Amino acid sequence: MKQSKITVAGIGPGGEQDITPAVAQAIGEADVVVGYKYYFQFIQPFLRPDTPCIDSGMKRERDRAEQAFSLAEQGQSVCVISSGDAGIYGMAPLMYEMKRERGSQVDIEVLPGISAFQKAASLLGAPVGHDFCVISLSDLLTPWEKIERRIRSAAEADFVTAVYNPKSKERYWQLYRLKELFLQAGRSPQTPVGYVRQAGRPEQTVNLTTLDAFNPEEVDMFTVIIIGNSQSYEWNRHLITPRGYYSEQQGQATDRIGQDIMIRSFRAIEGELRNPNLPLGHKWALLHAIHTTADFEMEQLLRVDSGAVETLYEALAGGQLKTIITDVTMAASGIRKGALQRLGVEVKCYLNDERTARLAADKGITRTQAGIRLAVEEHPDALYVFGNAPTALMELCDLIRKGHAHPAGIIAAPVGFVHVQESKHSVKPFTSIPKLIVEGRKGGSNLAATLVNAILCYNDAEKLRPGRDV
Repeated sequence: MKQSKITVAGIGPGGEQDITPAVAQAIGEADVVVGYKYYFQFIQPFLRPDTPCIDSGMKRERDRAEQAFSLAEQGQSVCVISSGDAGIYGMAPLMYEMKRERGSQVDIEVLPGISAFQKAASLLGAPVGHDFCVISLSDLLTPWEKIERRIRSAAEADFVTAVYNPKSKERYWQLYRLKELFLQAGRSPQTPVGYVRQAGRPEQTVNLTTLDAFNPEEVDMFTVIIIGNSQSYEWNRHLITPRGYYSEQQGQATDRIGQDIMIRSFRAIEGELRNPNLPLGHKWALLHAIHTTADFEMEQLLRVDSGAVETLYEALAGGQLKTIITDVTMAASGIRKGALQRLGVEVKCYLNDERTARLAADKGITRTQAGIRLAVEEHPDALYVFGNAPTALMELCDLIRKGHAHPAGIIAAPVGFVHVQESKHSVKPFTSIPKLIVEGRKGGSNLAATLVNAILCYNDAEKLRPGRDV
C-alpha cells in the first residue's frame, strides 16, 4: 500500500529559476497539488500533464490543509505549495497543527524555498549581512498591539528589519505607524530602506530610499520592505549591511568600537530630545554637547546662531579658516587630531608661550587674557574657543570692539562662578560673528572641544554618523 504523505513545498518568490531541484521533483512526482490558484502559474513547467491542482481560494488556508489531509489519507501523494519558504508565513506550521489536531498518521515533509525577503535582499545588494528579523503587519491573526511591540523591539535593538504584508485595501495606516515607531526609537532619518515589488516575477521593481523619504503610498501587498540598521549604507545603488570583515566603510572606520558606541549613543540621545526638529547644525552640536556631558539641560543652555555650524564648517573645509585658538591647553587637547589633519587646520594655545607670562606680569592681567592678546596679534581672524577662562573671552570682546580682532567664529563655554555669565553676555552683541554659546555657569574645556569637533565633522551630520576620527 502506498504510504500517505504530504510534502509542503516552498516554491520561492515566483521565478522558475528560484525553485529548488527538490521542490521541482516533489511537484513532478505528486498525485495532486494543493495551493492558492495564483501560484499554480509558477509551477507549470514541473507538473505532469495529468496532475490536478486544487485551489481553496484566498484566505482559505485551513480549508486547503483539510483538503490535503483528506486526499493523503486516501493514499494519494499530495504536494501543498506555498510561495517563498513554506515555513515563513506559509503552510508548514498549519499542516503540523492540523496533523496533531486530527491525530493523523500522514507523514509530513517540508521542503524549504527561497523566501521573498531573501530574494528582495539579493536584488537590493546585501542588506541582511548582520542580525535581522522579519515582521508581518497583517493583524488578521495577531493583535496589532503585539505587532507594535515587536516593531518597537526591532527598532530599539537595531535589527535589520524585513516587513511582510505591509499594506492592503483595509490595512492602509499600519506602515505609516511602523515608520513613525522606527524614527521615535532613534533610527536615523537617513537609514537606508529598500523595497521590492513582485520580487522574482516579470512585474518586479526595486527601489532604494531613506527612512525619512520612504513613502508608504508606493507600497502594496506584493511588496517586501527591508529597513537597514545603524551600520547599513547605500553604495552604488545597493543597500549594504556590513558584517565587520572590513574596517573601512565609505572611507570611514564605522565598525570600530569607539565609533559604534558613539553612533548608538547619538541615536539614544536623539530619541530623548524634547525638540528633535532643530536645524541640523544646531542639532548636531547639541548631540555632541549632551554626549560629552550626559546633561540634557544642554537643550536649553546651548545657543547656536543660525547657520553657525554650517558656515564655520564650510570655511574650514574650503581652506579659508586655517587656525583655531583656545584659551587653555585642555580645550586644545580635546579637539580631534584626525579631523584637524584631514582638514589641514592648526590649533594654537598661547597660555604656555613665554611671552604670555611676561605680558601678564607687565600689564597686570591674567595669563589667559595675555594669551588672547598675543593670539589676536598673529591670528585676528581665527576661530576662538573658550572652555575655561571668562576673562579671556571678555578680552577678546574688548579687542573686537576696538577693531583689533575679527574672529571667524566664537565658541563661548567658560565654566565657573565669577564673571562667567557676564562674559557670555558680552559676546552676544556681535551678531555678524557665528557663535555657539553655553548659557549660564556651565561649560568647560571638554564641552568647548566637543563643539569644535561637531563643526569639524559636520559633513557626517546628515547621516548621523559621529566619531569617524575617534
